[in-house]
Amino acid sequence: MALDESAAIGAVVRALEEGMGAEDLLLDVIASVQRRVGREWAADRITVAQEHAATAINDRAVTALTLHPSAQTAPTRGRVAVACVEGEWHALPARLLAEVLRLRGWRVDYLGAQVSAPHLVAHLHRTGPDLVALSGSLATRLPAAHAAITACQAVGTPVLVGGAAFGPGSRYARLLGADGWAPDARAAADALARGPLPRVRPGHHAIDDLPHLRDQEYTLVARSRPQLVGSVFGQLADACPAMRTYSEVQREHTAEDLSHIVEFLAAALYTGDEDLFCGFLEWTAGVLDARGVPSASLRPALELLGRELQDFPRATAILRAGAARLTRTPLSPAGTAE
Repeated sequence: MALDESAAIGAVVRALEEGMGAEDLLLDVIASVQRRVGREWAADRITVAQEHAATAINDRAVTALTLHPSAQTAPTRGRVAVACVEGEWHALPARLLAEVLRLRGWRVDYLGAQVSAPHLVAHLHRTGPDLVALSGSLATRLPAAHAAITACQAVGTPVLVGGAAFGPGSRYARLLGADGWAPDARAAADALARGPLPRVRPGHHAIDDLPHLRDQEYTLVARSRPQLVGSVFGQLADACPAMRTYSEVQREHTAEDLSHIVEFLAAALYTGDEDLFCGFLEWTAGVLDARGVPSASLRPALELLGRELQDFPRATAILRAGAARLTRTPLSPAGTAE
């Protein structure tokens, strides 16, 4: 928190030189500190700027560690492409995996944050890796992850996935047809050490994994997100009179929160899992409470969104489940309070 990059990197390098393993430093020190940074931000004990600065220092500590002569390892295994799902900017987990795999003797192509499926497939054609390791932190990126998984498998490359987006457990990894899943970098490296991933089944098609997508609710909600956010935002001042006194910054944050709500609703529609949306609402309620914003302020937004989507049975059912999880008082089928 002192933003003392030199001291932070010095602590890591000294520990390495005193005999602590490079992999342990990556996962039990740097990754552990990063998780703590995330918890501190969620609890409103540090600012966004502090969180970004701490993340940057952690990233440079990874570089300093992996460039140290005692952490150099010659490749003895196959080739792995490590990438973040398109739209995913939380790159440190993927970076940590890439460095752990290098330490374990893999030749690693680390492609970084936000890699689209076409760019990933182009890399596979050019380099021919044995597998792809795909990282995602936000469940809103699951549709993009599904596209990437399917595209890689179509050219014969198996996909190992990991990150919070694919949990809890391997729930969404299995749903999206990934060839393997790991809860963390150490488990991923251990799994690959035991043997190659199974190849994709012949004749596999993404839509076969998710037959509920045929109702088009996901597509329509995802495409209409700007209009839904604008409509609900315009009505919120009447539903929440306190909004009339909001500053411009508060109004911007409210619009961002609405956009996230619709994004997670779309992700829940894509996966067919209302728990994805409900879990996001509970997390958001905790973040708002930590900042002195009553989590009850979410309820009017859910009610208004339900009215906008009253012709979408799966969407309104998910909204009712979310409201019930927050308040234990469900919304009616049209999205209004019973």
